[in-house]
Amino acid sequence: MRTPAKTPALIAISMGDPAGIGAEVILKAAGVLSRRRNAPSLLVVGDLEVMRATAKRLASRAPQPYEWPGGDATESHADGLAVLSLGRLPPRAIRPGRPSIAGADAAYRYIVSAAQMALANEVSALVTAPINKEWLNRAGHRFPGHSELLAELSHSSQWRMMFAGDHLRLALVTVHMGLAKVSAALTREGVYQTIRLLTEHMRSRLGIAAPRIGVLGFNPHAGENGLFGDEEARVIMPAIKRARRAGIEVRGPLAPDTAFIRTKGEFAFDGAVAMYHDQGLIALKTLEFDRAVNITLGLPFIRTSPDHGTAYDIAGTGTADASSMIAAIEYAARAARGHIVHTRRAA
Repeated sequence: MRTPAKTPALIAISMGDPAGIGAEVILKAAGVLSRRRNAPSLLVVGDLEVMRATAKRLASRAPQPYEWPGGDATESHADGLAVLSLGRLPPRAIRPGRPSIAGADAAYRYIVSAAQMALANEVSALVTAPINKEWLNRAGHRFPGHSELLAELSHSSQWRMMFAGDHLRLALVTVHMGLAKVSAALTREGVYQTIRLLTEHMRSRLGIAAPRIGVLGFNPHAGENGLFGDEEARVIMPAIKRARRAGIEVRGPLAPDTAFIRTKGEFAFDGAVAMYHDQGLIALKTLEFDRAVNITLGLPFIRTSPDHGTAYDIAGTGTADASSMIAAIEYAARAARGHIVHTRRAA
């Protein structure tokens, strides 16, 4: 095993699809963060030539190959950024905006290698740059996304997707499934475990000793006492009662159409649990689009990612917004130190 990561944090970043905007937003984020005090060192697991070609287009400093330093894994290179290159890609795989099976397969290998480093405690956290699910599957890797792959690699049976911005934090009970299948997929155990995982994360990583969790209903008006469906009474309320018995402060089921209304700029909860993807993410992306971070709860290491895709249509143009990547790195670094500070305004 290599030397474990020490403070300041060493954050591994899987480069993502080489045809997407991953390399660009990583370089832009590194440039911004390098000017800040106590910035983390960043280790890109990917392709050195892609990173250097992107740096040349952006007129930014070229990253250097990473070498594990003796006794300390926090060696800093250009803009606090170095690259652990996993082999040279063929020319067809490195054309911006032109995805390929070779590039998607490489993106898969970057994730696996970076996750193995996180599991071995060689890095403090993992940030994943965007991949394309269609091309990942074309390359023979049958995973709906990062979270499912990382859960399998780490043998994590209970995991959830969480999203966080400057104002709103939420976790999802179900993730990548058609809306028609959600009702059958909702279980008391599933809702309870989502509440529990979100609460544990907020206590241990966000510094909120007693987080208030708001749980959304599934149906309009949270079922209107069974008029519009029984999921609230049959599934959601029993999970809420179990969470309360476990000492968690839970509110709900909340009517989904009014749950995200703020009073004096504040939500009625510190974190929310949504039953399905769009129920939570429409609100989050409306409020937090440029700063939203995707976090996977339940893994044995910290994993974050920017909340956007590969953006093939603008890859190579130099116009990609790095705000979400900056936020993902910031969140990972602070969470690795266990001191994301939360202050609740007085009511």
